[in-house]
Formats: sequence, structure tokens, C-alpha cells
Amino acid sequence: MPKKRRKLSKEMEADMDAAKRKIELISALINDIRDEDIQAEYLGAFSQIRTAVVNLVAKYTTDGFCEETEGLLALYKGLISEFEAEYEL
Repeated sequence: MPKKRRKLSKEMEADMDAAKRKIELISALINDIRDEDIQAEYLGAFSQIRTAVVNLVAKYTTDGFCEETEGLLALYKGLISEFEAEYEL
């Protein structure tokens, strides 16, 4: 049986690229925090967001545009907006 082709989405790819850039920027800002306790708190809160993006990229690479990747993107967007509301960088 032939392998099923992945469905791709230019919009989702643009959203993923923006998410990866935002992850890099926020990671750099967190690493610039001098107080180790505050930095650890920010890193802890941010780790779930980073994981969501890594999972999104991996799932999109293997399966393409699907319900699951849409859900992961929505999860990322919710987490990042919550993080930005709670933490000031």
C-alpha cells in the first residue's frame, strides 16, 4: 500500500516559523535575566510553551496539516498569550 501524502498548509508553516522565532527571542530574554531565582521561574513557566512548539513542528513534519497539528498550534497560541499576560520581559 503506498504511503499517504502529507497535506501542507502555507499559513501553518508561517505560524510555525513565527512561533520558532518567538521562542528564540523569549529564550534569549529569559537567559539575560541576572537573578537566578527569577530566571528559573521564567524558564519553568516557559518550558511548556517550548515543548508545544517542538511537538507541533515534529507532528507537522511527519503528518502535515491535520486536526492534531491544528490543536497543537492552538495550544501554543493559548499558552504564549497566557505567558505574556503573566510574565513581563
